[in-house]
Amino acid sequence: MGSSYRINRVEELLRRELSDIVQHLGDPRLHMLTVVDVELTRDLKSAKVFVSSLGDQEQQLAATAALQQALGFVRREVAKRISLRQVPQLALVYDDTAERAARVGALLNQVKSNTDG
Repeated sequence: MGSSYRINRVEELLRRELSDIVQHLGDPRLHMLTVVDVELTRDLKSAKVFVSSLGDQEQQLAATAALQQALGFVRREVAKRISLRQVPQLALVYDDTAERAARVGALLNQVKSNTDG
C-alpha cells in the first residue's frame, strides 16, 4: 500500500492538473467551476474530486453535469500528464463549504448590526 506522504503528493498533483484541465475545457458551463480538493484511496485506484461553483443552484447543477459528462476525457488528459501505474477512477462530489461560510458570515453580520443598533 502507498504511504500517506505519497498519497498526499499524488492528491496535490491531481488537484493541480485537474484544475488546469477543467479551466481549459471549452464548455462555458465550466467557467466558474473550481476543483477544491482530491481524496485518493490508499491503493490509488479511485479519487473523489471535490468541486465548487459560483452562481445559482441551476448553474451549479449544469456545471457539475457538464464535468460529469467530460470525466472520460479528463481522465485521459490526467493519464497524459501524470505518470502513474494506473490512473484513478474519478468521482465528482459537489462541495458547498464556501456557500455555507458566506451564509454564516452574513448571519453574523446581521446579528452584529442588530446588537450595535
